[in-house]
Amino acid sequence: MIKNLNGMEDSGLFAPYKPNETINEADFVTASCVKKYPTPVLTYKDVPYRSALTFNAGVIKQGDRYVMVFRNDVGDFEKEILDGKTNLGLAYSKDGIKWEVEPEPCFELRTKEIMRAYDPRITYIDGEYVFCFAVDTRHGVCGGIATTKDFKDFEMKSISVPENRNMVLFPEKINGNYVRLERPMPVYSRNGNYFDIWLSESPDLVYWGKSRLVMGTESVPFCNDKIGPGAPPIKTDKGWLMLFHSVDVDPNRGKNGWEKAWRKRYVIGVALLDLEDPSKVIGMSKKPLIVPDDDFEKTKGYRSNALFPCGALLENGIVRIYYGACDCCIRIAEAKVEDLIALCDSQL
Repeated sequence: MIKNLNGMEDSGLFAPYKPNETINEADFVTASCVKKYPTPVLTYKDVPYRSALTFNAGVIKQGDRYVMVFRNDVGDFEKEILDGKTNLGLAYSKDGIKWEVEPEPCFELRTKEIMRAYDPRITYIDGEYVFCFAVDTRHGVCGGIATTKDFKDFEMKSISVPENRNMVLFPEKINGNYVRLERPMPVYSRNGNYFDIWLSESPDLVYWGKSRLVMGTESVPFCNDKIGPGAPPIKTDKGWLMLFHSVDVDPNRGKNGWEKAWRKRYVIGVALLDLEDPSKVIGMSKKPLIVPDDDFEKTKGYRSNALFPCGALLENGIVRIYYGACDCCIRIAEAKVEDLIALCDSQL
């Protein structure tokens, strides 16, 4: 008799769930409660060292200033050339909108085995800043975790086994443990590019376990490919507000951005997780929260039709969402927290 499955229910032997075969194109409209800033808040032009693509940034408030750590892909934007190198840049702001980038990158991870670190997210917990980021190794993609107190010196805590990424840490311990959302990539068992959101716990940021499914692709009506965590969750009195990215694929999409063919569209979704057990989804918007809907987001950049949330701050009842746009710059959208909660239908 099996006593404990960490909340995982029996779904039938060898019967994996599949995402939706069809999606409703009419649903792909940015929610009316969301206000987008008209122009990017950070591009390669703002970076004082070699830069082509600046996107997918973690953002946090530090006292009376804002701190951003952004992914910087090295190259020449105008010539559409990438050098194959990535570092993490550091920027500060007084208002969270106008940013000043430090003269040198703050973090770069490269060894004989590790090729690069990218897509940072930041959480402040227990008196230090915790970085979660993706790590490309010669044997697969992993998720990395490091800590810092000053954004200068970093202590590596852990690197997961392949294939796992998109890790984000909750801003407080839950039931005595650190908790993270993550996105493993089970290519064989899921019979395709159908990746879901999972959760794991740790006593020390090093050893992780108690892993369980949070949300499957089949639960998201506007997804037919994969989903993954976005910004670190925000605590509200109704639950943990979770921003996530969702991907749909259309084989009829042609060339967009730099690549010869780009068939995917990345949008931002919103859901609500239980405060005491965040592996339980208690509400989710059945439609996307933010979609590519202006000329720039639909046709420009390295990869058009790609929005990726990595930072979210709640201040004075407003959630400010920092997202990578077209894999080339950072944009901002805002909404009232009460409106985002209202979008999360409690009837799943």
